[in-house]
Amino acid sequence: TDLIFLIRFRHCCLLRNQRCVLAYLYDRLLRIRALRWEYGSVLPNAIQFHMSAEEVEWFNQYKKSLATYMRSVGGEEGLDLTQDIKPPKSLYIEVRCLRDHGEFEIDDGTTILLKKNSQHFLPRWKCEQLIRQGVLEHILS
Repeated sequence: TDLIFLIRFRHCCLLRNQRCVLAYLYDRLLRIRALRWEYGSVLPNAIQFHMSAEEVEWFNQYKKSLATYMRSVGGEEGLDLTQDIKPPKSLYIEVRCLRDHGEFEIDDGTTILLKKNSQHFLPRWKCEQLIRQGVLEHILS
């Protein structure tokens, strides 16, 4: 009868530890999913270094699933859901280039040379990804 108490106590401890590990892993998956929306389809090496092989594989599968869904909605070209995380207040924004990036082409065929400390008035949806990557900085008036 003394051992039954110890067995129950050990079993409860194991179940608690299992719940804690599952909660931790679920939280990591939610954070990895948020990284796809924040950084785009390619993660920086500094972040990818801290992920396990299974987490990188999960990220790639999530990336593929999201791309398949975005192609299925919005007509022929699909709809990029990652462009506007917050609803835009205006279609054009003023940006400053933080580092040399090279030529950048807009839909109307205009190419802009993105040099360090140069300022441009660009369509928001074209430069949103570069802002998240740290190439451009949104200048607030």
